[in-house]
Amino acid sequence: MLNQINIQDIVGIAKAAGNVIMQIYSQDFKVEYKQDNSPLTLADKKANDVIEDGLNKLSVNFPILSEEGKDVPYEKRRHWEYFWLIDPLDGTKEFVKKNDEFAVNIALIYKDTPVLGVVYAPALDVCYWAKKDKGAFKNGKRLPIKTENQRDSYKVVVSRSHMSDETQVFIDSIDTDKEKELISIGSSLKICLVAEGEADIYPRLGPTMEWDTGAAHAVVREAGFNIKRHNNLISNQHLYNKDNLLNDWFVVL
Repeated sequence: MLNQINIQDIVGIAKAAGNVIMQIYSQDFKVEYKQDNSPLTLADKKANDVIEDGLNKLSVNFPILSEEGKDVPYEKRRHWEYFWLIDPLDGTKEFVKKNDEFAVNIALIYKDTPVLGVVYAPALDVCYWAKKDKGAFKNGKRLPIKTENQRDSYKVVVSRSHMSDETQVFIDSIDTDKEKELISIGSSLKICLVAEGEADIYPRLGPTMEWDTGAAHAVVREAGFNIKRHNNLISNQHLYNKDNLLNDWFVVL
């Protein structure tokens, strides 16, 4: 099934969604708020329509789970073998602030594991993509671009909008001979910075959803890194299509 998918088709869908997002980004736009107080814009909705339409036109016919799509009960999706997991506008807070650090996330999940991912940041014109056993890339350049011995400091990625006290405690506890340097950035681009070798670690000791991480998880895995659940004594695997779509705290390294 995976072999039937051309990763560049998914890149094209992500970029088409990005074009719609940028049309709205350049204008004045209204911001609504969901029940959890997270922002929602017309860009989220229109990008979702573009992505779902594009995926539904592919030769493969997989169900779609999207942040902005219809809620799918666990009793139905637990039987899915493959499914698309999308966040049409990851980093809506960054979009509203107009700091350019938002992305389109499209992942293909096989049972509980990402096997394909595209992360496109339209305002930065940066696109990451990966397919299982085929490598990870940033704008066509194979990842990682940098390696640990090319960094003078120990670089820690942190969320621009969601820094927590627990994350700060974790950073303080990191044992390294190098000086720690914090990099603040929004959306799934944080995970991608580890994938490309620009950072050593990204601890996220705070709430995220599966669609926030799925696409970048595929990229970071193919680049030779991974996402591990934080302080879980049963299993440290970061899994998908759970009953509750809320992620456990995790660390990317």
